[in-house]
Amino acid sequence: MKPLNQLGQGVRLTVALWLLTVVVITLPMLGLARIVAPHQARGSLVEAGGRVIGSERIGQAFTGDRYLHGRPSAVAYGSGTPPSSGPSNLAPGNQDLARRVAADAAALAAAGIAKPAPDLLTSSGSGLDPDVSLAAARQQLPRIAAARGLPAAELESLLDRHTHRPLLGLAGPRLVNVLAFNLALDNPAP
Repeated sequence: MKPLNQLGQGVRLTVALWLLTVVVITLPMLGLARIVAPHQARGSLVEAGGRVIGSERIGQAFTGDRYLHGRPSAVAYGSGTPPSSGPSNLAPGNQDLARRVAADAAALAAAGIAKPAPDLLTSSGSGLDPDVSLAAARQQLPRIAAARGLPAAELESLLDRHTHRPLLGLAGPRLVNVLAFNLALDNPAP
């Protein structure tokens, strides 16, 4: 077979596979997703005041005593561009990781959390976790209550309304979406 014929076959095969994978498979699936689950198909975006403030599926950095804080992350939140996924890549025996965890544990102890939930000290593989465990959220309630001047029982009730289980609610630990909880703190329901 001549090289020019091989090139022509390669180009035809590439175009045919592109048409199959993009036009025949992907575009109909995207269209079906927009019909079946339109909110999720658009990225599970959260709007407030007519503008997008985040996604239910991507963590954000919240600071200050008035807010629930998420997991530590190697991702640079707030840079103006969407964060890229990635872990810190520090091995369990790495001294930089040990120093970071010790500093976080000391800061949490100073804030009144003597034995922090593991997810308040460890980052995830993606660095973009939108949730914290129910235990991690509960440990932060006294700080939030003091900063906002709210009764602990009111925050506990709010926390119960914002707790979910992964995998369609069938399995896994109870989790709290940090963005949704913080929005509820700022905009209490009547």
